[in-house]
Amino acid sequence: MTQKSIHFQRAGFFRRLAAMIYDLLVAVAVGMVAAMIMLISMLLLVENGVVDKQGYENFSELFQHVSLYQHMLQVWVGIWVVGFFLWFWRNGGQTLGMRAWRLRIFSTTEQPFGYGRAFLRLLYSLGGLGTLLVLFDIKHRQSLQDRLAGTEILYLSKEANHHTAWKDLQN
Repeated sequence: MTQKSIHFQRAGFFRRLAAMIYDLLVAVAVGMVAAMIMLISMLLLVENGVVDKQGYENFSELFQHVSLYQHMLQVWVGIWVVGFFLWFWRNGGQTLGMRAWRLRIFSTTEQPFGYGRAFLRLLYSLGGLGTLLVLFDIKHRQSLQDRLAGTEILYLSKEANHHTAWKDLQN
């Protein structure tokens, strides 16, 4: 147990689930904006003749029939959604949903919580399914991603959740 665990409890399943739902909505919005940027950029490139229409009448037909462009869009949106989680976890230990529900990630090891561990934590979460372990781990309340990445999610007080208190709660 870390020094922070003495002051704050580990978060339970339903609080984590509420934060995940909130973050899902934000991640969808991030994905939509990323897709819009990509589609507008591609549209401008096609309509200005930089990218060939390949015999299709308009950009919409081109995009619907060329799987490369569809895959590029999916990868682009995926990068932005993953980046959303990694950036917020690494810079402050909280996503917007976690902040709303007063949750924060802390490292349980001496290693700093960098982008590499944040990415591993995202992979280990199995799309959120790793959080189900909290329901069965009543004593420790740790998810699969917390166990494997060496982190814990703590439920903060209102005062500790304020950004001015972050310097006192370093990972």
